[in-house]
Amino acid sequence: MTRLKLSDVTDEKPVRLSIEIPARLHRQLIEYAIVLNGGVAKDAPKPGDLVAPMLERFIAGDREFARARSLSRKEE
Repeated sequence: MTRLKLSDVTDEKPVRLSIEIPARLHRQLIEYAIVLNGGVAKDAPKPGDLVAPMLERFIAGDREFARARSLSRKEE
């Protein structure tokens, strides 16, 4: 089984954010959703539902951001 970086798509109250992404990235999100769903396209998450958890994971893993955020909080 493939270990994906994204494992949980939680359901929270959303805030609408409209963005445009390249068609290639949209296709990759569809493929990712299918893999996340065990290789089955039926009932796979919608591409838009993957964006927020992916961004959260990216930000959580960004050590430079965490370091800068920590320094910023200490200065307050």
